[in-house]
Amino acid sequence: MAPCVIFEDEHLLAVCKPAGWNTHAPSPYAGEGIYDWLRHREPRWASLAILHRLDKETSGVLVFGKTPLANRSLTEQFTRREVHKKYLLLTAGTAPAKELTVKSTLLRLGEKYASRPGGEPAETRFSPAPEGAGELKDRSLKAVFAEPFTGRTHQIRVHAAENGFPILGDTLYGGEPAARVFLHAAEIAFAHPATGEKVTFSAPANFSAHARMALRTAVIESAATDAFRLIHGASDGWPGWFVERLGDFLLSQSDQPLSTAQMEELSRLLKDCGARGAYHKVLSRQVRRTTTAQVCPQPVLGAAAPERFEMRENGVRFELSFSEGYSVGLFLDQRDNRRRFLVGHVAADFSLPVVPGQTEVLNVFAYTCGFSVCAAKAGARTTSLDLSKKYLEWGRRNFALNGLDPAAHDFIFGDAFDWLRRLAKKGRAFDAVVLDPPTFSQSKENGVFRADKDYGRLVTAALPLVKPGGVLLASTNAADWPPEDFMVAVQTAIRAAGRKILKPHYVPQPPDFPVSRGEPAYLKTVWVRVG
Repeated sequence: MAPCVIFEDEHLLAVCKPAGWNTHAPSPYAGEGIYDWLRHREPRWASLAILHRLDKETSGVLVFGKTPLANRSLTEQFTRREVHKKYLLLTAGTAPAKELTVKSTLLRLGEKYASRPGGEPAETRFSPAPEGAGELKDRSLKAVFAEPFTGRTHQIRVHAAENGFPILGDTLYGGEPAARVFLHAAEIAFAHPATGEKVTFSAPANFSAHARMALRTAVIESAATDAFRLIHGASDGWPGWFVERLGDFLLSQSDQPLSTAQMEELSRLLKDCGARGAYHKVLSRQVRRTTTAQVCPQPVLGAAAPERFEMRENGVRFELSFSEGYSVGLFLDQRDNRRRFLVGHVAADFSLPVVPGQTEVLNVFAYTCGFSVCAAKAGARTTSLDLSKKYLEWGRRNFALNGLDPAAHDFIFGDAFDWLRRLAKKGRAFDAVVLDPPTFSQSKENGVFRADKDYGRLVTAALPLVKPGGVLLASTNAADWPPEDFMVAVQTAIRAAGRKILKPHYVPQPPDFPVSRGEPAYLKTVWVRVG
């Protein structure tokens, strides 16, 4: 169960949305909203419907419909204004000392809304919140309850600002700058669509918590996963700096040595995560001109990591190392894609069933065989292909870590294009083929490979190995390659080969790699069922 879920029955799914996450994706190739992420995560959530929304920077209770009955009932209740909602906000302004009801008509003015004649009617009741509400630590700030009787966009924000108590962090409406917009949907109540009985869903606000950690806590099942991104550059307020938790250790990365502020934040994260030690790696564009020792992360805080250590991801164990060069053994941005193999479910109406002993998966550019391990855990027989013997041996150890016999699976050392031709010539066919190449690589047999120039050629080479009705997973982290162009390259190659695209599903990077203007999306993935 996703940690953000607070209630589920046959008709309803209620969640606590963290601040910094959209209700739904703002565009097809942007990061998923919480609705998109949930709808594609579990088969039983495939028919989720949005019944109301929260702004990206607003946290709190969201309710989705799971059945036509729920969708119809809740829509009618919202229309009749029978749904009761209660919010909590913080302000540095002059909060109302007693109950205050604000009525106006709201009109859109550019990216803002304002009370103007001719707008939509809006009504909000404000009242003082008790001292300490929302885990409030700064006594100079005031907490206020807001109960909207209408559901206009930005209604609470506009009414609060126009009455002298703009919400903390809501700079669009005159609030003082802060880490987030301090507005939380604390409670929602309505008649259950099936029983007619009143139901109330609530989620307490914790304004003292770090917003970025709240987002991670909402999506990461801590009992099964102890590896995820803690700081994702500008999206988390630290341009150019990236921090990951990897089991018992933290890995910091930037193109410069750590600053004093970064060291202080890393120390705080180390304590909050209960990690044993922290390492820092200076990113370099000249990887091929440096030695292994020069590109390895270096210890900066706490205990030193052993030569090899473990992390958990969705219950699967992986071996990591800080002494093997530029990468530590697993790319965390592919966590959700590896899970899709593990659970046999790609997206709403897109299954990936595994028949033990029959389903075969080819993992090209396998690296340490993360995709292969997850597919094998689900019961598939896997073939892992990579240009490095060292990484394939690492992959075998990952199999063994999870109680899987490496001897029951194939590991092929060699050039990807060469072996794709060989396997096709032998008549091999797979139920799923994974293509996750490096952005740039070079081999003696086939020369230079650049993802943005040669991806179509790679898809063409792999297609003969995809069974009719099989699945192709195509992915790239070529940051400067627009997702639209990536999709065109994949689709064009499939059609040029005389194959049909039966079902595509595009997947952006996971929520702990949040997308923003300052930190645009870089990871692009499409799952395609091919006829």
